Amino acid sequence: MKEINGFSKLTKTEKIDWIVQAYFQGNSSVAETLTKYWNTDAQLQKLHDEFIENTISNFYLPLGIAPNFIIDGEVKAMPMAIEESSVVAAAANAAKFWSQRGGFKTTILGTEKIGQVHFIFKGDYAKLSNFVASIQPLFYEATDSITKNMRARGGGISKIELRDMTDKIPNYYQLHASFETKNSMGANFINSCLETFASVLKEQAQLYAGFSVEEKELDVVMSILSNYVPNCVVRAEVSCKIEELASKEITNPRKFAEKFIQAIRIAEVAPFRAVTHNKGIMNGVDAVVIATGNDFRAIEAGVHAYASKDGEYSSLSHAAIDGDSFRFWLDLPLALGTVGGLTTLHPMVKFSLELLGNPSAEELMRIIAVAGLAQNFAAVKSLTTTGIQQGHMRMHIMNILNQMNATDNERAKVVEHFRDKTVSHSGVVEFVEALRK
Repeated sequence: MKEINGFSKLTKTEKIDWIVQAYFQGNSSVAETLTKYWNTDAQLQKLHDEFIENTISNFYLPLGIAPNFIIDGEVKAMPMAIEESSVVAAAANAAKFWSQRGGFKTTILGTEKIGQVHFIFKGDYAKLSNFVASIQPLFYEATDSITKNMRARGGGISKIELRDMTDKIPNYYQLHASFETKNSMGANFINSCLETFASVLKEQAQLYAGFSVEEKELDVVMSILSNYVPNCVVRAEVSCKIEELASKEITNPRKFAEKFIQAIRIAEVAPFRAVTHNKGIMNGVDAVVIATGNDFRAIEAGVHAYASKDGEYSSLSHAAIDGDSFRFWLDLPLALGTVGGLTTLHPMVKFSLELLGNPSAEELMRIIAVAGLAQNFAAVKSLTTTGIQQGHMRMHIMNILNQMNATDNERAKVVEHFRDKTVSHSGVVEFVEALRK
């Protein structure tokens, strides 16, 4: 019997005991593994326990550093929380490459965030439009206490408009609201405003003399922010003279630039390639988003919607040759926060933000976009020169050796053996097994 009542009321130890009995046939090593990952600092563990419901242990990700990022003239060390072996190394390599060619430049293209009240109205659109226009001041008055502090920081509600969606669903309309949330990601702020808008909408509909009895029964379906933020966008870019691209791997800069641009162009027109291409960008983006305590699921959803904004999924990055110069850039929608949430609670998040100089939300947008561009440059550079597997599998060797419980001596021999050879999982396994014979 694996169902249980009152699981959330059990202590952490009782939860683990039940899991071990119900799913692992009483195997005590499972409990040992889970408790091994508890923090030895009881207060710190209590903090982690309270982040979510039904905590039984901690799930760690490595926190790495990619140094030497020059962003708008400032040198940054990039905190990256990620388990994929080659990501931090690739970011560091790209940062070093561009640090010698002028660094990364960024531009904030917009900071608008969106929320919507979704409702059903069975009546005349012209009446509804006049009604919403007439109660506009009430939306602002009703949310005055909610927006007071945000307005003091230069943020607040930017605009509220009625949108007719009846071509999609019969009688469906939206109150489409835009917000400026400054250094806060703003989800709770936006949702609180939206729920207040909904209450005003329903209450005032009952009082509006221009509505029939049926029209007064306006039905709010839901009120929620959107994680699609096409007007909260940052651009990151790099550029240099084509001959300045020359490096150990790039012996013919002109040919490299042309091939690189072809690779980007393929990702622009071929969705199957674009998905993997953009996943590489998100390797860098998500790693810094997680390290700084932001919501990587929201970022992922918004970014991939943005990649489809023109009707077909496409590359987020672009490249061109302008005369004798190479240029590479991307635009990313990023709704981020540097206050609230985990920013002051999670010690590693606090460390990461301090490492980055305690950036504002706009500054963090710039930094994270650069992480994505650097990751993408490293990936496409590898694909168009040495091939992606050479660097990736060299970084992956340690994972393979850990799976095989390799000794230090075996590790040293494997690294030496594959120094000038193509690395594959089967090749490493075969070599270690041969050593052991």
